[in-house]
Amino acid sequence: MNDELGNPLSEHHAATQLAAFLEQYPRALVLTGAGLSTASGIPDYRDRDGVRRGRVPIQGPEFRRDPAIQRRYWARSMVGWRMMSGAAPNAGHRALAALGADNRIGSILTQNVDGLHTQAGSRDVLELHGNIHHVTCLGCGANFTRAALQVQLEADNPGLGQVLAQPLPDGDAEIDPDAVTGFTAPACVHCGGMLMPDVVFFGDNVPAARTAAALARMEAADALLVVGSSLMVYSGFRFCRLAEAAGKPIAALNLGRTRADDMLTLKIEASAERVLPLVADITVGWTAMPSTRSN
Repeated sequence: MNDELGNPLSEHHAATQLAAFLEQYPRALVLTGAGLSTASGIPDYRDRDGVRRGRVPIQGPEFRRDPAIQRRYWARSMVGWRMMSGAAPNAGHRALAALGADNRIGSILTQNVDGLHTQAGSRDVLELHGNIHHVTCLGCGANFTRAALQVQLEADNPGLGQVLAQPLPDGDAEIDPDAVTGFTAPACVHCGGMLMPDVVFFGDNVPAARTAAALARMEAADALLVVGSSLMVYSGFRFCRLAEAAGKPIAALNLGRTRADDMLTLKIEASAERVLPLVADITVGWTAMPSTRSN
């Protein structure tokens, strides 16, 4: 968002503009992405141009088919879990919770799997791609917490417990391939079946019932607000197409370009962690509290 000379507008002015948008459209569906959680210490997938960083992600069909890929995934996840489990909601998450509690926004539809919206106190949250804090057995359907599974992983692979690694999005980590040699992947304690995080892998589809629930939320909304997403993944971008087709205005708060830039009524290129608390302050008199993120 720029002024008449092409210079970035102040964060407070941007917040005023976004507050006015929400005042006009109090049932706006809020679609959030990885850019909202970077201030909580969770890396995002893309740069400001929407270009994906790093390696190609593991595909769901490959994971289920190949034991070697399962070992690689769980080894990296075991190391990366320290970062993921220590993440806490930032001021942006908490501001959205405050706006929701005062009925200044509609539902929250998140592409993130970190669970931080719920931790922040938001009540009406639909996790489009699942939640990394839960694990499911593909054999018997048993469910486990990811925290409990970490205990099993560390007990079975003590040599990997102290490995330092570069954190990657969603609890992944970059580790030496040699460290995976001999790694013991987890198995279901009930049936010995394959365990998989309760998230939608690349190459897999969002479950039909969850898609239907998301579409119903978009239909009930009077506008769409995108926060921290480049919308390069179609499962998120489709909601912009639906909003545009229905004549519903779209606003975006995102650092960098989005796939829907030509559809936007309002575009704010600024930090969600900084602007959303200002919006909540203007709208409901909310004051941000310091983050409690673990380091």
